[in-house]
Amino acid sequence: MNEKPKCKLRWRLLRWGLIGLAGLVTLAAILVTEENWRGKRAWENYRRDAEARGEHFAWTAFAPTNVPDDQNFFCAPIVVEALKYWIGGDADYSRPSAYRMNFKLYRGAAGIWPKPGGNWQNGTFTDLQEWQTYFQNFNATSEGKTNGFPMLAQPQSPAADVLLALSSFNPALGELRQASRRPMAWMPLNYDNGFEDAVTLMPWLANEKRCAQLLHLRAVAELQANQSAAALEDVKLLLRLTDTIRNQPFLISHLVRIAMQAITLQPVYEGLAQHRWNDAQLADLEAVLGEKDYLADFQFAMSGERACAIYTFELQRRAREMKRYAGDEVGNLIVTNSLRLMPSAFFYQNELAICQLYDQFVLPVLNLSNHTVSVSACRNGQINFVEQAKHWSFYKIEARMLFPAIGKAVTKFALIQAQLDLARTACALERFRLAHGNYPDTLDTLAPHFITQLPHDIINGQPLHYRRTDEGKFVLYSVGWDEKDGGGKVFLTESGTVDQKKGDWVWQYPAK
Repeated sequence: MNEKPKCKLRWRLLRWGLIGLAGLVTLAAILVTEENWRGKRAWENYRRDAEARGEHFAWTAFAPTNVPDDQNFFCAPIVVEALKYWIGGDADYSRPSAYRMNFKLYRGAAGIWPKPGGNWQNGTFTDLQEWQTYFQNFNATSEGKTNGFPMLAQPQSPAADVLLALSSFNPALGELRQASRRPMAWMPLNYDNGFEDAVTLMPWLANEKRCAQLLHLRAVAELQANQSAAALEDVKLLLRLTDTIRNQPFLISHLVRIAMQAITLQPVYEGLAQHRWNDAQLADLEAVLGEKDYLADFQFAMSGERACAIYTFELQRRAREMKRYAGDEVGNLIVTNSLRLMPSAFFYQNELAICQLYDQFVLPVLNLSNHTVSVSACRNGQINFVEQAKHWSFYKIEARMLFPAIGKAVTKFALIQAQLDLARTACALERFRLAHGNYPDTLDTLAPHFITQLPHDIINGQPLHYRRTDEGKFVLYSVGWDEKDGGGKVFLTESGTVDQKKGDWVWQYPAK
């Protein structure tokens, strides 16, 4: 007799349960819909106000535009061949000779490689005898007998032997030099893929850096062999190579440019320290170095990173999937994660968050109108970023993942710009010495005859510090990242490298 009421009770509970569940689902849908609307509105309001101030967020504003093939560096035959090898998926790593733009200097076992040497910041020169010994030792190995460097049976001077060993690269360098005369550089990447393009760019960047290492070594050897005209052409070719990736809107491409630019300064320094450059060559060097503006490049790179992040979030919102890189510089591995259940608010709010991070931590660091970097703003930004990261936010997860390490990036851009300014001033000082037999008492004497306008210290906007030494040389420096005038003092790390966070950024020549 009690079965029927129990059955009715179960159905009643089930019905109310279903009604309650439907109510919860409806409420959740309403909340998600409202949250999506709030996220979209917040992002659109921010974007409208920022664009009214002149900001650009469209990815198409940063992706390089196409240019005619005959004016494009990347359409030159030797470059097309290398791109096909590294980016086109045709790389056969067992056959490095498959492309002509193969400037691999380090071959064989690492134990026979030359020791790292030649660092102008330490006042040391490139040891060409180390390279001479390396070429000889490699040629004596089994691999070197088939893949060796040209060498004579009897050793010559280190400079002569190094130039002979590198002569096998001459035909390819000649083609590359012709390609470098093309006025534009547009790499044929599929910019529709957002940050995935930066992944495909990595092998090419590594290849360009190898070119820089070769040109640096060749220029130093040419200077030692009294071939300063040839050395200048190699330095200018290296500088042109750094410019071919200048229009890439990815921070990584600019960091590689900085590394290549630092390599370029070594032969410039050695030629100045040993008085190898003539007046016309010095004027030419100062002019090409003066064309570089790494502070403006930093702003472009960061704006490009921001636009690419926004574009990537939009791709994720439409496709409801996230792709991430899990490979290395020779193997591209993309992992795809599903985001099918992610509300649209997640993507809109992350777009807003990446822009707010840019406003908080990038904009205060630079002042392009007076060409300075605010170290205090960068330092405070790093502290604030760490503090904010302690407070977890669902709407800032991806934004924080994609936001670069600003402190390290700013230091690199500021340092290379300061070093270029020091190098340009050093060129003007050497021109003065050639004309008058010694260095001037003050930098003011240099402008406008030896340099159109003296660069200032980008750290504080004040004149660079300069003094003559008792040995007939000089000390030229910026106050550096610690913002303290240490009188031209350089600090070293435990490994013996220059500590860029302490002491001054100095250009000076060894006593002997």
